[in-house]
Amino acid sequence: MTMNVTRLASGLTVVTDAMPHLQSASLGVWIGAGSRDERPDEHGISHLLEHMAFKGTSRRNARQIAEEIEAVGGDLNAATSVETTAYYARVLRADVPLALDVLSDILTDPTFEPEELAREKNVIVQEIGAVEDTPDDLIFEYLQEIAFSGQPIGRSILGTPETVRSFDSRRLRGYLGRNYRASDMVVAAAGSVDHEAVVAEVERRFGAFAGTDAPPPAPARFSGGSRVEQRDLEQVHVAFALEGLPQRDPTIYSLQVFTNVLGGGMSSRLFQEVREIRGLCYSIYAFHAAYADTGMLGVYAGTDASDLADLMRVVVDEIGATAETLSETEIARSKAQMKAGLLMALESSGARAEQLARQLMIYGRPIPLEEIVGKVEAVTVESARAAGRALIERSRPAVAVIGPGRGLERAAAIAESLGRRAA
Repeated sequence: MTMNVTRLASGLTVVTDAMPHLQSASLGVWIGAGSRDERPDEHGISHLLEHMAFKGTSRRNARQIAEEIEAVGGDLNAATSVETTAYYARVLRADVPLALDVLSDILTDPTFEPEELAREKNVIVQEIGAVEDTPDDLIFEYLQEIAFSGQPIGRSILGTPETVRSFDSRRLRGYLGRNYRASDMVVAAAGSVDHEAVVAEVERRFGAFAGTDAPPPAPARFSGGSRVEQRDLEQVHVAFALEGLPQRDPTIYSLQVFTNVLGGGMSSRLFQEVREIRGLCYSIYAFHAAYADTGMLGVYAGTDASDLADLMRVVVDEIGATAETLSETEIARSKAQMKAGLLMALESSGARAEQLARQLMIYGRPIPLEEIVGKVEAVTVESARAAGRALIERSRPAVAVIGPGRGLERAAAIAESLGRRAA
């Protein structure tokens, strides 16, 4: 694999990773703007814009956009997150120019026709309804909202039915013009690609993006707190979070190792203690979500209402115990998991393109595998324990609970005890 990076005069960055053994390529455009870049009256507009990009340009209608890519056996998709929006395709080697043409067309020349806009707003309202009916999705919306209360970073990416219905083409164009700027964009391609050919296509097709940087989003503040909602469900869904670390924090690898030991797989402490030994749930895991200026370490589980208090006590105890007793054997296993995950990602052109785009947006350069592995290897028992202790001391926990029965508030009270224990 050979990585190449070119920064165009406009400020747009092009990165490629040639994988000569492949016959296909994955490529896309990543924009450094997502739901946290929305103004108060724009809740959900970044996600709507992502949808509307596929609904027609002056050269292609919505059907033609889909058919041109699928006629060559490719696929086209997009995703909106808190801090980024991505538009990407996978095609055979000969069709890379076509994919870049379609991607540039939908981003530089969307028409936002009123009929298509009305139809797509209704589609997103249906999507919001689907999340409302899916508690193991909704619980994470609630957790984000509680962790970052009253802030754009804490709002649902989808918006609300009321905000989505309020948007028109003028406001979509305003958001696009303000946030889709060349200096905040990366075109990444991996697989059977030629760097110079990709650069030439991008220079020719993405010239409409220029200008100064988009305005930075408001700084995030982890607030903590709880949200409890009674629903007639078979299980209680609970998500618990502590303030984590931002993407560029030098101790983030130690925290990631801590997270893996705590709840990163079947051998993790939470899986073994909560599920295998005590039988308190079917699913439990921990994760760390890192943003530009903050982060969130979370734990999710689904359990019977009668077992909720016991489960939360075990989770709180295990977080504290892991920060004090995490072992060399656990560290070695976590490091092996992380390194294997990195190497496995290199086998997928799509994952590789996404990884490169994110590295460029976060660090301004591709990060060699050897450098990442070196940082993982540098984690010690003490640095991982220190990361866990700092996590506990950093903030008030955030807790979200959805499910049947009374006494759900006890889960929040038990979670709060972790913060009191640290104090």
